Amino acid sequence: MAKKIKEKKLINPPMIEIPVHKIKIKVIGVGGGGSSIVSEIASRISFLGRDKISFIAIDTNPKALKRVNPKVSRFFFGENITHGLGTGMDPELGKTVAKTEKEKIKKIFRGADLFILISSLGGGTGSGAVPVLAKISKDFGNLTYGIFTLPFKFEGEKKMQIARESLEKLKPSVSALSILPNERIFQVIDKKTPLKTALSVLNKSLAESLESLLELAYLPGLINIDFADLKAILNFDPAFKKGKLTYLNSLEIEGKDKVNQAIKKIISSPLYPYSIEGARGILFNITGEKNISLAEVSQISKSICDIVKGEAKIIFGVSQDNSYKDKIKITLLASDCRSKIFPSEKSIEKIGSQILNLNKKIKKANRKKIKMEDKAKKRFKILTRTSEINTASEWKRKKENEPRNVNQDKTRQGEGFKIRRNAIQIKETVKKEEENKLAKERFWEIPAFLRKKNKRFIF
Repeated sequence: MAKKIKEKKLINPPMIEIPVHKIKIKVIGVGGGGSSIVSEIASRISFLGRDKISFIAIDTNPKALKRVNPKVSRFFFGENITHGLGTGMDPELGKTVAKTEKEKIKKIFRGADLFILISSLGGGTGSGAVPVLAKISKDFGNLTYGIFTLPFKFEGEKKMQIARESLEKLKPSVSALSILPNERIFQVIDKKTPLKTALSVLNKSLAESLESLLELAYLPGLINIDFADLKAILNFDPAFKKGKLTYLNSLEIEGKDKVNQAIKKIISSPLYPYSIEGARGILFNITGEKNISLAEVSQISKSICDIVKGEAKIIFGVSQDNSYKDKIKITLLASDCRSKIFPSEKSIEKIGSQILNLNKKIKKANRKKIKMEDKAKKRFKILTRTSEINTASEWKRKKENEPRNVNQDKTRQGEGFKIRRNAIQIKETVKKEEENKLAKERFWEIPAFLRKKNKRFIF
């Protein structure tokens, strides 16, 4: 009787839940302009919950904070110094207020993986407080990305100078930064456009680009880009370089020639005073319909890579969306661009170039001088040698023609050479000269009519 073999039931092992870190991002607007930009960004970004991304507006003016979007947290500081009246375009006052409220501000820079600082530079709170806030974030070891706008030319040179000085101070404390001069808005709108509308266009463009960038960190794609990729581009060289100039742009194009138009516009935004040429870090994502072709992806990727060249670190992703019918969207982040827009860098580079050229001229002049001196020395030696030979020859010829005088002074001054004499010879010569001198004196003391007869004194 065959024994029944009991079948062992396979029991699936219990699933081990691996805790996944939830990426948190804080977008912080500083001052009136920065708070306004953050308010518009918050109104556009709806795909994320408050547990993933939070918006904060920081200002010394409580009236300006009342106008921000309800989705934005308000942070009022400096009431004991400014008494709620703002800083009045005084960056030193903004700096003092920020330093005074440092312990209070530190709470903002905790509990997030990426901090995005946004401000319109040129005023008191933004220009004065942002460098202090960036330094606090740096001290916590945070990944900080700064986005800053510069004032219009019609606002005056003073505001522009304040903005430039603020940029120089905050640059070492941020991992990367993007700079958008307000003046560039005239390249996309008519000059007759109302100021409020013009500023809204700039804010909208910035909000769209930032929204697309944040989407990449959270929403999955066919070829996925995650937060680690974003961090790698913004902070790929943390030990050696801070304040890398960064380019951020996002756009949607539709139509038959959408790929060529998208390539042309994504790499050269009229709102930026610099391009992606020579950038060392590139991250871009292509979003299209489900049947997006490999040829389209390849064409876009090749065009971006050809502009960057060199040994740039390139990360790309592809997303598919049915709503993008006959439409394509590209988001591009380029870090460590080679353009120079900081005034001090320009002046230092110019001065360095001038010093280098001056050193080259000095070295060239010194080499020329040395050559001339060498030639002069050689010429002098030749002339001296010739003179000595001629003088010695002439003296020898005279000596041969003249009768030999044993007592003749053997020192020939100015005849090209000297014959050395010992101490006894010198003493005898001096004694003989003194005797001749006394003889002359005695000779001239004798009356003239007796001089001929006294032959003893004739010499």
